[in-house]
Amino acid sequence: MARDVESEAIGALLLDNGVLTAEQLDQAEDLAEDWDVSLVKVLLSRRWVGTEELYRSIAQYYDVPLVNLFDDIPDEDLVRQFDPARMNAAMTMPIRKQDGIFTIATARPGPQNLLHIQDSYGENAEIVVASHFDISWALQRAFREQHSHEAVFALAELDPDMSAQKVVTPPQILIIYLLISAFLLGMAFSPVGTILAVNIILTVFYTGNFLFKAVLVWVGGAAQETSSKAIAAEAKLLRDEDLPVYTVLVPMFREPEVLPILAQALRNLDYPLAKLDIKIVLEEGDHETIEAARKLDLEGVFEIIRVPASHPQTKPKACNFALRYAQGEFLVIFDAEDKPEPDQLKKVVAAFNQSSDDTACIQCRLNYYNARENWLTRMFTLDYSLWFDLMLPGLEKLKVPIPLGGTSNHFRMDVLREMNAWDPFNVTEDADLGIRLTQKGYRVGVIDSTTFEEANVSIPNWIRQRSRWIKGYMQTFLVHSRRPVHLWRSVGAAGVFGFVFFIGGTILSGLLNPIFWATFLIWMIFGAEAIEPYFPLPVLYLSLVNLLAGNGLLIYLTMVAPFRRRWTDLAPWGVTVVGYWILMTVAAYKALQQLVSNPFYWEKTTHGLSKHTASEVAAASSGSAARPSAEDAA
Repeated sequence: MARDVESEAIGALLLDNGVLTAEQLDQAEDLAEDWDVSLVKVLLSRRWVGTEELYRSIAQYYDVPLVNLFDDIPDEDLVRQFDPARMNAAMTMPIRKQDGIFTIATARPGPQNLLHIQDSYGENAEIVVASHFDISWALQRAFREQHSHEAVFALAELDPDMSAQKVVTPPQILIIYLLISAFLLGMAFSPVGTILAVNIILTVFYTGNFLFKAVLVWVGGAAQETSSKAIAAEAKLLRDEDLPVYTVLVPMFREPEVLPILAQALRNLDYPLAKLDIKIVLEEGDHETIEAARKLDLEGVFEIIRVPASHPQTKPKACNFALRYAQGEFLVIFDAEDKPEPDQLKKVVAAFNQSSDDTACIQCRLNYYNARENWLTRMFTLDYSLWFDLMLPGLEKLKVPIPLGGTSNHFRMDVLREMNAWDPFNVTEDADLGIRLTQKGYRVGVIDSTTFEEANVSIPNWIRQRSRWIKGYMQTFLVHSRRPVHLWRSVGAAGVFGFVFFIGGTILSGLLNPIFWATFLIWMIFGAEAIEPYFPLPVLYLSLVNLLAGNGLLIYLTMVAPFRRRWTDLAPWGVTVVGYWILMTVAAYKALQQLVSNPFYWEKTTHGLSKHTASEVAAASSGSAARPSAEDAA
């Protein structure tokens, strides 16, 4: 990119005013050329110059006033007459109208935006400069009620069949009523036959569940080898100047202690910081985290989005609100404590380049940086290694709908908006969105790039988190089973089969395990005579296969899961996975209770409990204190 007159003049002003050194200006100009962005965007990605000083120089160059929209509040009735998406994209908005002439505030007073202003507001419009923070915040104030309503109800109003706002529909209530009635009548008139029939159904389901997971691991184990190498090769060849703008959403709630980890992890990404549009998404009442974010002196590419208070108070609602102010071509969600691999964004861009046009989302793998802290973190790591490294690639290979994980999902922005984004009434919103994308004809891909998180070290905290996930799976199953014919037509037989066993199996295994464990104990204590009426030989043998071969297979798969990452020291802990399954059963029953009593409640998971967090924060704080050099960013 050739150095433009505007950039040279603004750089000279900053140099003359003593705001930048000659060395800093040279580095910024080099980066602007290498990244194919303006000098202003580069300076916003550094912390060499304050935002106010930068925009004062821009206003000085264009010989127009600089305004502060926090003090000089725009006419919000006037603002609401125009398209918020267009104003956000151009970082330009009207702030008042007097005698038929608009006063327009813009953060980008270049020639291209001047044409936009003339087309939208007339040739006689008066132009003033405001920072991009001021304009974004002014838009959030003006459209607070509209965007808050859309964040909660857009999906429910525009595509109600896909919304979890109604937990159970009347037809589903009727089906549940008929099934319960049939069971009770059977128990009244033929208890042995009824129990035998239920036992046969559940035993066959368990067998199918075991076999399906085994097939997923077998298929997923080798599914990505070729594509991973091709994606990694292209990612290395991508030029910074060709990379798109990337929005990063980081929803947080009362987590000020992990903010430094987040900020440093995003700085460490191998991606031009000037092309990142980072939104730290906070509840407006979370004053502690808002204040902590302010004190970090973050670069200008970081922006705090304050989400208005409303119900339900969930992560997807917050992301839906922030989406109205996103500016990237692609969007990814990271949790506050996430540490993505540095080349992840480039790998995703390469994956989209190599994928079919119907690819809407790329799911990266998740795992933990404190895997060896205690028994629970080891089991959580084995669980995630099996899930993300083996099962999800298997689902992709078999073209089965993929329930996305809660973070490191990379979306095409246009498709995400078309889909009305996330369901704020579903507490595992990404799992639901993965199924919804498939039903709408889009594809979800999985690639070999990992984001490392903090594994739960506390069992009560883990149960709160896991029960929310299982409750969300229950919501997702109820939503997408409402129209079985539509589901069959949209995802096919393999998709329905996978949906039932992967989503339904995850739910039922936690709920039904105690029944089968109790049956086994009765058999052990009282002998075969106690259960013989309910277990004819074929069912008994199949049940024994489930008990011995099926559970043995799952223990084996848990043990081999870490081998892909060469974490062989974790493998022996797989033999203790039965204890982990007991915890999952506790979480499943808690989820079922909440589904009935409080379906939209988002049970908060507390982060920062790991003993590793203090050292991570210290390292991140030390790193964030250093001003990045051109070599670091290039």
